[in-house]
Amino acid sequence: MTVPELLLCLSLGCAAALKPTCLSAQFRRPGDYIIGGLFPFGTDTVNLTARSEPTLVACERLFADGLLWALGMKFAIDQINNSTSLLPGVKLGYDMYDTCFEPVVALQPSLLFLTQNGTTGIGVLCNYTDYQPRVTAVIGPHKSDLCLVTAKLFSFFLIPQVSYGASSEKLSDTEVYPSFYRTVPSDKNLVEAVVLLLNKFGWNWIATIGSDDEYGRGAQGLFLSTAGNHSICIAFEGLIPTDLADPKAQNQLEDTIRLINNTKVNIIVLFAFSQPAQALLEQSIRMGLSEKVWIGTEAWILSDITASIPNIQSIGTVLGFIMKAGTVPGFQKYVADLFTSVQQDKFCQESREFNHLVNSDVLGALCEECDRISLHDVSSLLSRSQIQPVYVAVYSVAQALHRALGCTHHACPRASPVRSWQLLHFMNTLPFTANGQSFRFDQSHSTNTGYELIFWSWENGTLTYLPVGDYEESLYVNKSQIQFHTADQKEPTSECFRHCKPGQFKQIKGFHLCCYDCTDCPANTFWSTKGSSTCTPCPEHQWSPLRSTRCYDRSERYLFWDEPLTIALLTLMSITISLTCLTAALFLKSLQTPLVQASGGKLNLFTMLTLTLLCLSCCLYIGKPSNTLCMIQQIVYALCLNGCFSTFFIKSLEITLVTEFSRCAPTFLRWVTGRRAWLLVALCLLAECSFCICYLHLGPDCLQSDHKSLPTEVLLVCKTRSWFAFALMHGYNGCVALVCFLCTFMVQTSGKKYNIARGITFAILIYFIIWIFFVAIFATLKTVLRSVAQIGTILATSLGILGTYYIPKCYIILFKPDLNTVDYFQYSIKEEPEEDSQ
Repeated sequence: MTVPELLLCLSLGCAAALKPTCLSAQFRRPGDYIIGGLFPFGTDTVNLTARSEPTLVACERLFADGLLWALGMKFAIDQINNSTSLLPGVKLGYDMYDTCFEPVVALQPSLLFLTQNGTTGIGVLCNYTDYQPRVTAVIGPHKSDLCLVTAKLFSFFLIPQVSYGASSEKLSDTEVYPSFYRTVPSDKNLVEAVVLLLNKFGWNWIATIGSDDEYGRGAQGLFLSTAGNHSICIAFEGLIPTDLADPKAQNQLEDTIRLINNTKVNIIVLFAFSQPAQALLEQSIRMGLSEKVWIGTEAWILSDITASIPNIQSIGTVLGFIMKAGTVPGFQKYVADLFTSVQQDKFCQESREFNHLVNSDVLGALCEECDRISLHDVSSLLSRSQIQPVYVAVYSVAQALHRALGCTHHACPRASPVRSWQLLHFMNTLPFTANGQSFRFDQSHSTNTGYELIFWSWENGTLTYLPVGDYEESLYVNKSQIQFHTADQKEPTSECFRHCKPGQFKQIKGFHLCCYDCTDCPANTFWSTKGSSTCTPCPEHQWSPLRSTRCYDRSERYLFWDEPLTIALLTLMSITISLTCLTAALFLKSLQTPLVQASGGKLNLFTMLTLTLLCLSCCLYIGKPSNTLCMIQQIVYALCLNGCFSTFFIKSLEITLVTEFSRCAPTFLRWVTGRRAWLLVALCLLAECSFCICYLHLGPDCLQSDHKSLPTEVLLVCKTRSWFAFALMHGYNGCVALVCFLCTFMVQTSGKKYNIARGITFAILIYFIIWIFFVAIFATLKTVLRSVAQIGTILATSLGILGTYYIPKCYIILFKPDLNTVDYFQYSIKEEPEEDSQ
């Protein structure tokens, strides 16, 4: 229809609208097969809670979109009845009723549709196979919550019900609703499109609001589950009341706006019908909510109710998805002609006669408000109202009936009437065409034609619905056509988190599970998976630095031969061995002197041999350790030290016999002097050897790989397997040393004699002090310094013995030869009597 023709019709319609029309009589026609229609002619029902009797519920205000949807069904049926190829010779009738967007209102005509044909009663039967209800199929209703009620009724009788607007995913359950179909995609498809749009712009910190009905709750629930799988964080989720007359509704709206403002999000996804959306947007304008990006759906984004809100431009940027539906050719001219015809008395008289043939007195007037509107009142909706879903729904039923009757392009056989349930097979399995386009119900009884992304474009106060993208299997967005509310008209940012860099993990903050900070992976952990919320520990044999994406093999750590510390220790060891050898040479040269004889004679040479071997054992602690080396270390140390202490033990016994047991000294001194002294040394060493064998049997030290002490290396250390065996072996030396100390520390001599006991006392005291420090240090060290501590203990013990027992004697031999006399050393350990006082 051309623009001049439409303007002419509008002018004629305005002139004729001064008197009531008979438009309300156009929603019922007789026919061979009746198709029921459920459309929201009105809205704003009276307070349902005030009902005390089950009387008829009336609507207070006309809903123009619902009227056009009903006219779309009428247009499709009239077109089919005038067709020569679709249902030739068969007349389709229709019976349309108002739902008022209320389940209570929709139930009454639904029950009427279920009545047995020609009666007003529903038969109660065991088998409804041959039951013929009043209607063959039902078109509508529009809202999901109404369909969830009516679909259970129609599914019991297996009457095909095709909705043109219900998108709830619950209705996809064909086991619960086997006869329910829809010519719109489900909310699942819509939610996927919205999520892809958010990802396209990088918006991951958003608020989502739904109307407190089946559509809002269902779509929001689907969105929340889908958004979480795409790293989209929901800062706020809420529901807005649908009963705006409720006194609590205003407070609920205010709380919603206040909470949105506190979250500081820039993106709001709104799943709601026009009236709840209008209430929310009006409240946000009143409370001065800052400009946001509003992502809407067809349920409110095309509504004149929301677009006509005062100062609506101040809310920010509005984007939304509407179902991709083509235009229905000829519909605008059909509506214009119909509005002209309903002004004519002859046309109205014929319409009323048709109504009388369809038991028009059952529910009374269908749409009283329709008689008081003109073409001018609905002209703005004609260009954008989604008529095609209704049109396609009628054709799906008509073509299923065509096949069930066995019709050809020329005629339909006049056989027994087709039952409603017989249409389901053809609707489930075969495609159908409408307006030259092919359609097919999928497994969930839906048709997915895709979505179109539109943008509210304001120019000089005029709103234009500008297409800026589309969604079928993928999303396309023409960003250049979108002018955002920001200063530079570029998309705003709305991020709770930034993208973490390699080596960082997401650390949740607050109570939002997908809102996090990027934190560096600590040492010895690595970041292995994109988007991972934790760092993976490295295997024991590997390490990693801070903020690492991989692990590295640990290097072995022990006391290397070329380390500066090792070289220093080896130098000290060489010095100690040199001092010991020089002392031994000096003692060998002066072996027959009184000093050497009094100190032990040839036993001193044995002692210095064991000290030399003890110093050489330091080399066992350098280099890569092994199980054998770990075992030998303790045995060599214990035996060498025991060899030294055994000579001190013999000398201590000699001192004790002379000083404390002088009467029996001549009898026992021969057992601790001369050749028998060597027998005692051998016995001491034999006892130590037995403890060493116990040590080997109970559990010698073994090699252990320590992965915890060093950050990047594996420390190779010798581990003590049996502390009891360790205590036996070294405890024996300690006991021998203690006996030496007890035998010598109280011995005193006069200033005229040399006190040999004092050298043993200090040597043993040095040994105990060194071991106290060694145990304290060794227990706290966890690095390669443990080997250093052991070497230091050996060298310190050796130097202590040399310094306290042998070096003073060397001094006398070299620098005080006049003291190296029999008189100075003979019986030097014996207490001399005090001179009588004169």
